[in-house]
Amino acid sequence: MKRILLLFFSVFCLSLGSLKAQLPAFTLKTMDGTEVRTDTLQNAGRPFIIDFFATWCKPCNRELDAISEVYEDWQEETGVKIVAVSIDQAQNINKVKPLVSSHGWEYDVLLDPNSDFLRALGGQMIPYTLIVDGKGKIVYKHSGYTDGGETELIEKVRALLEQ
Repeated sequence: MKRILLLFFSVFCLSLGSLKAQLPAFTLKTMDGTEVRTDTLQNAGRPFIIDFFATWCKPCNRELDAISEVYEDWQEETGVKIVAVSIDQAQNINKVKPLVSSHGWEYDVLLDPNSDFLRALGGQMIPYTLIVDGKGKIVYKHSGYTDGGETELIEKVRALLEQ
C-alpha cells in the first residue's frame, strides 16, 4: 500500500510541475477606459508578452524602449504581441498615456492601478515580464531588466513556435 501511495504521490507531483498556469481573471482598463478581462487576453493562437511597468520605473522604460526598437521585426517574424500593463496608482494614471505617446510605444496598454493583476501573477518588482503561449498558458516569468534582456524574450518566443 505504501508503494502505491508513494507512486501515486510521485506521479501527482510530476504532473503538477508540468502544468502551466492560465491567466487569472481581472478586469482592467485600457488608456481610453475600455474594460478588458485578463483571462481573455490572446493573440490569435500565437504567443504574447505581458510586460508590467510604471511611468516612474527607469528599467521598465528602458526595456519597453528596447523592445520598441525591434517590435516590428518581432511581429513580422513571429506574430508576437506585447501587452504593457501599467501599475501606476490612480493619482498617476494620467501620466501613462503621455509617456506611451512620447516613447512611441505601439503596444496594447492596460492599467492595473492597485497591482492586483501583478500580485496574482506572483510579481513583486517591476519590470515583470511574462510570456503566454498560444493557448493562454503562462510559460515564462522574469523580473528586472538588464540591457539586452529583450533578446532572451524573443528567443523564448521562437522556441515556443518551434514546438
